[in-house]
Amino acid sequence: MILIGIGGFLGALTRFYLGKWIVHTYPWTTFFINITGSFALGVLFALHLSDWLWHFIGIGFLGAYTTFSTFGFESLQLVEQKKWSHAIIYMSSSILLGILCATLGFYMV
Repeated sequence: MILIGIGGFLGALTRFYLGKWIVHTYPWTTFFINITGSFALGVLFALHLSDWLWHFIGIGFLGAYTTFSTFGFESLQLVEQKKWSHAIIYMSSSILLGILCATLGFYMV
């Protein structure tokens, strides 16, 4: 449990500072973070690392680094702003590319 907490702390910090470093073009910062996190999780899963590394990196770090709640909130904001095409592109590309990147990461290993 401690490893998940430490990993989560580090993942949240990485997400925060990476989000500040990336040119903030709403909502594409979250998109980039979630896609890279999906890829990393696919790689990690394929490596079949020990349980403690899975808990630390997979559940802790990558769980905090990526964020479904922000994705949902930003999707809702786009809908409320009646930016229909942006919302559809953001939601569909996030889901499809997230799965594709996780698969790609898995098979690259």
